[in-house]
Amino acid sequence: MIPRYTREEIGAVWSDEHRFETYLKVEIAVCRAWNRRGVISDEDLRTIEQQAKIDLKRIKEIEEVTHHDLIAFVEQVGERIGNASRYFHYGLTSSDIIDTAESIRLVHTGKILSKGVENLTEALRKKALEYKELPSVGRTHGIHAEPITLGFKFAGWYFEMKRNLRRLEYAVEEVRVGKISGAVGTYAHLDPSLEEDVCHELGLKSEDCSTQIIPRDRHGFFLSILAIIASSLERIALQIRLLQQTELSELAEPFGKGQKGSSAMPHKRNPILCERICGLARIIKKNGAAGFDNVALWHERDISHSSAERILLPESSILLDYLLEISKRVIENLEVFPLHIAKNLASTQNLLFSQRILLALCDKGVPRKKAYEIVQKYALKSYQEGSDFKEEISSDTTVASLLSPEELKESFEVSWFLRNLKAIFQKLQ
Repeated sequence: MIPRYTREEIGAVWSDEHRFETYLKVEIAVCRAWNRRGVISDEDLRTIEQQAKIDLKRIKEIEEVTHHDLIAFVEQVGERIGNASRYFHYGLTSSDIIDTAESIRLVHTGKILSKGVENLTEALRKKALEYKELPSVGRTHGIHAEPITLGFKFAGWYFEMKRNLRRLEYAVEEVRVGKISGAVGTYAHLDPSLEEDVCHELGLKSEDCSTQIIPRDRHGFFLSILAIIASSLERIALQIRLLQQTELSELAEPFGKGQKGSSAMPHKRNPILCERICGLARIIKKNGAAGFDNVALWHERDISHSSAERILLPESSILLDYLLEISKRVIENLEVFPLHIAKNLASTQNLLFSQRILLALCDKGVPRKKAYEIVQKYALKSYQEGSDFKEEISSDTTVASLLSPEELKESFEVSWFLRNLKAIFQKLQ
């Protein structure tokens, strides 16, 4: 991933240096397990533990010849540990190390991403409570529907991110597995108990039934959850972009001192952060689909998944970490314009209350079809002529004969629509 979108902590997890260090961690755990079984002597184990170090430059030199990075790693470490190298990578196949190390990095990644989700979720909770009583217009199909509050919108995003946190935690558990089972997963040169020992030391579970690799349905699921979280961030960012449009001007993402919106037009204040979220989310979503393609491999495995995962796993992880951080920054520093919100709420001149009148007429015994036709007649007239719907509907003789002035007044009160929202906000306390 390019440095522009890579934050330090997660970037370090997916660096080449950390990759080979994790390979070494797995190899040494296997050596310790062999030592406990009397295969590797205490002296050879001490040599391996003390002298086995990673030399990235040397690994790359060897790889130029072997065209196999895991073999290059094994040979480089072998050069440092001398005769003890006969027990280094003993009975193993490349994927025992690569896949088990990958799981360790994915678990570490999951912890970082979970923290990012938690931070964003808390920011959304605070905004929901801050604006829980600020009436705004609800829109369906992009058209004014009925009143909501701005806090209600934030609350929906909050609960979605809470679901995402649970999904992410489950996805991490799905990839918290290792395999030390040999060339096709049959333990021909190993023992299931050794795998259990190694995985336990590394904080992993043993794969129930591996082939030469850990089955890729686990990785596909992990990537799919990252894609879902990215989709949620895109949803939030898209909504902010829509509400920042000049014609609405209800919200605006933060705009720093000295920031410029356009090289040509000094007045421009563009939602570039939210647009960036939407753009990068597309990559994570597409990567999720590629993760599904990696599930079906030839027989006990091929390596068509390997080249793809070298991009998919770090790219999706690093990008999502970045998007979580800028999403939190946008929410925490979001600008809200109550005057514009109130203006938009009133702009359709009481058309938002059409269902209240419809139901009020039904309560008075008017058949629903007839009540709908009466209300729609005046709603369309109000919309087309720009007149006030309340005045138009009040002029109807049927409505006037059935609804008292007090009942009509109550039907056009915003507070009536919002009276039950407190039940939702109580869940956020």
